[in-house]
Parts: sequence; structure tokens; C-alpha cells
Amino acid sequence: MRRPVKSLIFALAAMIPAVLSAATQGPLSASPPRRIVSLSLCADQYLVLLADPGQIVALNRFSQDRGMSWAYERAKRFRVTRGSAEELMTLRPDLVFTSGFGTPTALEVLRRRHIPTVELERAEDYTVIERSVRRVATAVGHPERGEALIKTMRARLAALGAPPGRGRVAAYYQRRGYLTGQGTLIDEMMRRAGLVNLARRLGRPMLSYLSIEQMARARPDFLLVEQKGVVRDRGTEMLEHPLLRRVVPDSRRILLPEALTTCAGPSYPDAMTALYRGIRQADRLAGQSTQSR
Repeated sequence: MRRPVKSLIFALAAMIPAVLSAATQGPLSASPPRRIVSLSLCADQYLVLLADPGQIVALNRFSQDRGMSWAYERAKRFRVTRGSAEELMTLRPDLVFTSGFGTPTALEVLRRRHIPTVELERAEDYTVIERSVRRVATAVGHPERGEALIKTMRARLAALGAPPGRGRVAAYYQRRGYLTGQGTLIDEMMRRAGLVNLARRLGRPMLSYLSIEQMARARPDFLLVEQKGVVRDRGTEMLEHPLLRRVVPDSRRILLPEALTTCAGPSYPDAMTALYRGIRQADRLAGQSTQSR
């Protein structure tokens, strides 16, 4: 069955997680961990860049899903886990990243055995990602890698240049008609790109339903979508509805693949690059259309 709106597991329970919780179960060892397990898809993208490959015992079961995981190529070399208590006992971790995922039994096993855990929580702006990079890098014993990654991310964001949005309105519209709203990293990304989030203008919360008719009346300048021109089921069929296509044609739809937005983290510069590129491409197409008239 297709994931409904980023499976709502990520959209609500983790809505693009990134900041590390101060609460950890069990003492962190003075020496770097040697058997790290990630139960969190969002922790995976930090770990594959900041930990030694030999430190990672297993990653989240979605880590090798190209549609969901930004780090899927790097994740191919590692074992994956579904996070059951039985698996955790077999893996014998000395540090576990949870992000709230894992069965209650598995989490109880970690607590009872005093295995250190680091829990990822949601991020609403880029500054949280940098803080998370530093915390993860320190937890895995390589703080210098965290600083190097932050330097690279900042340079990539600076290279994007002036925000191309110019105050125009955009809607991040997902399958089944769900609109991503205030208090999300998508909202922050729009502001950074110079766009106004339609959900914010309408006073909508983090996630809400907006019908095709309501979207047509709102007439946003851009639609941010996970895919373009593909109908897989009824959930995606509505995004290709003729009414919606008349209001926001393909030329003003900006592709932001799910793998770039499911989690905050090192994927952020790639997501912002895709957003800037999409706006500029839409403007070029609009300019060509005007010239041809």
C-alpha cells in the first residue's frame, strides 16, 4: 500500500526531524561507539557521512528505499533492521539512534540494558540541522567531521545566490490533497527561497486537507510536488486533475522528491538547490512563452 502523505508517520510524528534530544538513556562512553544501530531514517543520513563505516552495524529499514531515503546509495553497503527487540539483541549495539521509532518492546530492551540512545526530534529551521550535525558527530566520536560538513553545507547554500521567489505564493501539495503548513521545514525553505507558503497565508496548521476546488480558488503561483505527470493511484490522481492543471500547469510545478524532504539533515542543500532551480526554470519558461506571443 502506498505511503499516505509521507506515511503521516514522518509528516506528523517526525515532520522532518533533526534536532537531538538532550535526554539520552544510559551513559555515553568516553570512547567512540563501535556498534551503532539506527532505527531512524532521518538519523541514517547523518551517520553515513559522519561515522566510520565500520562503526555502523545497521540502518533503518527504509534507508535503501530510493523514493524515501536521500542516503540510499550510501546505505546499500549496510545491513538494515526493522527494529524489533530480537534483532536489537542480535546486533548488540552500544549506541542507538531512535527518533521515536522502534517497537515499545525494543525500546524497553534498550532501557533495561542501559544501552545509550540518541533520539531525533523535528526541525523547523536550518539552524537546528547544524546543531544536529554537531551533536551526531560528537556522539559518534568525530566532531571534526561535523564542522567540515557544516562548512560545506553553508558554502552550498551561499552559492545559490539571491532568493528567486520574489514574494510569490507556493503550495506544497501532497497526495490526497494534503497541504504542508506552518511550523515545518518546508515552510522555512519557502521563506529562504523568497516564497510565501499558501498554508501560512490561509492560517493552516502543520498539515491540513485542501480540496482541489479550494486550491483552484487560491491560485498559487507555484505548486511544490513530489512527482510530476505520474498517476499511480487515487491519491496521486487528484494532483493531475484537469481543474488543478488549468490553474497551475506543469510549467509552474516544482519537483521536490520525497527523499529530499522526508527528513532534515545533510539533504537540506540538495532540497534548496532543487527549489531554487525549479523557480528559475519556471520563470524562464514563462519568459519564453511571453516572447513567443
